[in-house]
Amino acid sequence: MPALSPNGQPAAGQEWFASEAGQALVQSEIPLIRRALRDRPAPPWAWFAPCPVEAGDCGRGACLVAGDGAWEGALRCGLPLPFASGALSTVVLQHAPALAGPIDALLDECARVLVDGGRLHLLVLNPLSPYRLRWRGAGLSAGEPLTWRRRLRRVGLEPDPVSQGIGPIWKIQAREETRDGPGLAAAYVLRAEKRVAPLTPAAGKAPRVRLQHGLSAG
Repeated sequence: MPALSPNGQPAAGQEWFASEAGQALVQSEIPLIRRALRDRPAPPWAWFAPCPVEAGDCGRGACLVAGDGAWEGALRCGLPLPFASGALSTVVLQHAPALAGPIDALLDECARVLVDGGRLHLLVLNPLSPYRLRWRGAGLSAGEPLTWRRRLRRVGLEPDPVSQGIGPIWKIQAREETRDGPGLAAAYVLRAEKRVAPLTPAAGKAPRVRLQHGLSAG
């Protein structure tokens, strides 16, 4: 769930995404997110955003915004997410890592609600970008792709080997184009897929047998 400030209100970081600098980043990312939602319009999708956004003509889904201790929109929820297991084709976490409290629990829930072959699109602030000076003191957190790949694998998702940088570098101006690797862009998107291991061994491969300690193979 979104982190709360000591007085029980939304963390200050949420206010930054509504600022001019924050909106330049959010507006840079929206076209990319809409393309991801249109790419897999069914089953439904879920988009977790840091501020109010418009999904546009992207099929059926729920756009939820970080609110007062919960995600708010067509419904109000925390964890666990109110979606059946294997119910969603796409999940977008747009800067939830910068705002959310138990992020590992949120990632685990995202893996649960995705269909086999479903995709998670994780948008994260880039700690190497000069734009970080614009969110300094806002209570936001950033992270490197390697760290997030490890977290995604822990919940059973397989991340793409290359992330894509997006957003402004220093000037407060939306930049919709993406580039390979985070570079100096304000943020990057890391995609991961839910893959289920086959129930039967691949043809031509003998099944692996694990022996209990102390037992012989004969």
